[in-house]
Amino acid sequence: MKNSLRQGIKAGIFSSLCVLAGWGVSAVQAQVNPSQLQAFVEALRLAAPPQQANDGMYSDWQVLPGIIPSWTKQCIGKAMSPTTFESEQAAAKKTITCIAQRELNQRLKVTKNPQLAIRQTACWWMT
Repeated sequence: MKNSLRQGIKAGIFSSLCVLAGWGVSAVQAQVNPSQLQAFVEALRLAAPPQQANDGMYSDWQVLPGIIPSWTKQCIGKAMSPTTFESEQAAAKKTITCIAQRELNQRLKVTKNPQLAIRQTACWWMT
C-alpha cells in the first residue's frame, strides 16, 4: 500500500512538471525566469526517490556520485565529493539549479517550445 501511494505521489509530482509548461517563457528569449526555475528544481526534489542508507545516490535530489565533482566545479567553482555535496544542502541546491537551468535553456533553444523543453528536461533528469 505504501509503495503504491508513493508511486502515485511521484507520478503526480512528475505530472506537475508538465503543468509548469504553462510558463510565460518566450521562445525568442529561450530562458526561464528565476521563480519558474526554482519551482522546477523543487518539483525535481519532490519527485526524487526517498533517500535510503547506502543507495549510492546523494542529496535530496538523489544524484549519482560520478557526476557530482564535475557539476559542482562547473556550478559553484569547486569540485565536491559526494559526501560533501550531500552535507552542504545550499551547495547541492545551487548545483542542481545551475544544471536544471542549463538543460532547460538548451532545450528551449532547440525546440522553441517551453512545454516540450520542460518535458524533455524532466525526462532527462528522471532517467
